[in-house]
Amino acid sequence: MEQHFDLTIIWAGIIGFGLMMYVLMDGFDLGQGILFPFAPNEKARDTMMNSVAPVWDGNETWLVLGGAGLLAAFPLVYSIFLPALYIGVFLMLAGLIFRGVAFEFRFKAKTSKHLWSWSFAVGSTVAAFAQGAVVGAYIQGFETEGYVYSGGALDWLTPFTVITGLGLVAGYALLGSTWLIMKTEGELQDWAYKITPRLLAGLLIVFAIVSFYTPFVDERVKLRWFDNISLIWLLPALTLYCSFIVIRAVKKKQDGTPFVATMGIFLFSYLGLLVSKWPYIVPPNFTIYDAASSYNSQLFLLLGFLFVIPIVLAYTSWTYWVFRGKVKEGGYH
Repeated sequence: MEQHFDLTIIWAGIIGFGLMMYVLMDGFDLGQGILFPFAPNEKARDTMMNSVAPVWDGNETWLVLGGAGLLAAFPLVYSIFLPALYIGVFLMLAGLIFRGVAFEFRFKAKTSKHLWSWSFAVGSTVAAFAQGAVVGAYIQGFETEGYVYSGGALDWLTPFTVITGLGLVAGYALLGSTWLIMKTEGELQDWAYKITPRLLAGLLIVFAIVSFYTPFVDERVKLRWFDNISLIWLLPALTLYCSFIVIRAVKKKQDGTPFVATMGIFLFSYLGLLVSKWPYIVPPNFTIYDAASSYNSQLFLLLGFLFVIPIVLAYTSWTYWVFRGKVKEGGYH
């Protein structure tokens, strides 16, 4: 039993790490698509796409790793989540595929370039909204009978999940704008400085709504946060501090600090959500231990993941190091 407990914790850490890496890495390039219709001009849109072109394929590797690991280590999650979130997951995958096709075709298109620009924007926005709605559905919890989902196909779509979906759209757009601050110059950078405080305000409003809502739908969350004041209150405090750093850095026209601080906002908010729901992976009934696969299955797959993850980390680090400079018209310089 002790060995099983250890492997389950390790796998929970791997899945959590993979999902967080996906949000941070793919969030800013989804943000480019969300911001696309509002960019100053077509030249700015070309620069936006060039800023993420070298890295966007590798960013989505983390989604594949997280999804594959979740299926292998916690199969109960799939058996409940997929029937409950089938439409939401389909929209997310369709948006990612649509965005990927538009990304490649826009570089080659001439007369139809504007159509692929809109396709890139729509695909990115739909994918971001669907991801946020899925997070909202996770916070709400799922109706189950035994180990089977017993709700309807659209139970995940509520006013709350619409808010979380729009919140993640704003959050990814914030990652996108701070990425542009760090990677571009001139008119496009000035525009990114201008919109960043507005996007941050929208994201903080959603965080406030989620923080207020969650304790009222889950008594365990309420007890965890309010029964005894503990160190977990550092997480929202650090989130607000990172928000303050973003505003201050934008006012001082700093390049890299807004992006790093925005990543901090996502990281501490993500940890706050995990702390609120731990150890329930399918709320409100099933913990990570209820959902875990057998010890032998976890051990066999862990050996493969321990080989793959360092390779993905090395590839990701190398790519960002090579393309660490500013992007100008025509590509990196």
